[in-house]
Amino acid sequence: MKEEIFEAVKSYDTIIIHRHVRPDPDAYGSQGGLAAILKASFPEKQIFAVGTHDPSLDYLRKPDVISDEMYEGALVIVCDTANQERVCDSRYDTGDKLIKIDHHPNEDPYGDILWVDLNASSVSEMIYEFYQTFSGEGLKMTDEAARLIYAGIVGDTGRFLYPSATEKTFQYAKELISYSFDRTLLYNEMYELAPNVIKLQGYVLEHFIMNEDGAAVISIRKGTLEEYGLLPSEASQLVSSLGMVKGIKAWAFFIEEDDQIRVRLRSKGPVINTIAMKYGGGGHPLAAGASVYSWEETKEVKKDVEAVCKKN
Repeated sequence: MKEEIFEAVKSYDTIIIHRHVRPDPDAYGSQGGLAAILKASFPEKQIFAVGTHDPSLDYLRKPDVISDEMYEGALVIVCDTANQERVCDSRYDTGDKLIKIDHHPNEDPYGDILWVDLNASSVSEMIYEFYQTFSGEGLKMTDEAARLIYAGIVGDTGRFLYPSATEKTFQYAKELISYSFDRTLLYNEMYELAPNVIKLQGYVLEHFIMNEDGAAVISIRKGTLEEYGLLPSEASQLVSSLGMVKGIKAWAFFIEEDDQIRVRLRSKGPVINTIAMKYGGGGHPLAAGASVYSWEETKEVKKDVEAVCKKN
């Protein structure tokens, strides 16, 4: 698949790179890192990385804004997006050829060329592997590409704490930090939290409920978000905070938005992406998400989390 992707990259003059909605560092890192590599390697080509602007990730990069006409005869690459419903910017399927690069279960095998690696810690790791594979054939790494890819790997491995971080992941990280970028600044930008987010974290730690089997839930309603002056996306930054709780096996964050309730699922062992799939979502075995549309539905999700914890 990598060879097919490289041949496609070489044959198109315009390449447009997409990622998923509600982006995280791996979405921005893989998308932006690939764009930076291709711009340095093929300066004669037009390379764009598009999507809705997310101010919380401005420290990584800002998306390009392009017209619909740019998609005519273009190669489109979608990074870190398991299913088509989650692709940011609906124009992704209006180009000449479509490539999917992802590390989630391939439940929706869209695209003309698919490279899906379930063993990769992140799509950013896959982008570095792509660079490595063809570095002898013209691909060039830059300091900016290294910064973005490193950020994506750090983000999706929880600073290398998750089991997805393999020996290969650490080797790639070692090579990436040889490039010139400020790791301390990057970590600060990724993990410093605003005072009101820290206060909401106190609310989460005070109000989560855990049963004897290690299943936990926390509900954050719109009124609570308004009280702390936060957006739902900002509250989502706290989803991993319950991982420090002794005895917890898996947990669900319910975050109320205007038209839905976002379900963020995390686990220390029990597989929870099957729960997300049940509600139209998906993700990794230990980190997944979905949406429900009433607080009654959250009770069913809670029962499902309790059931998988009881079995494990």
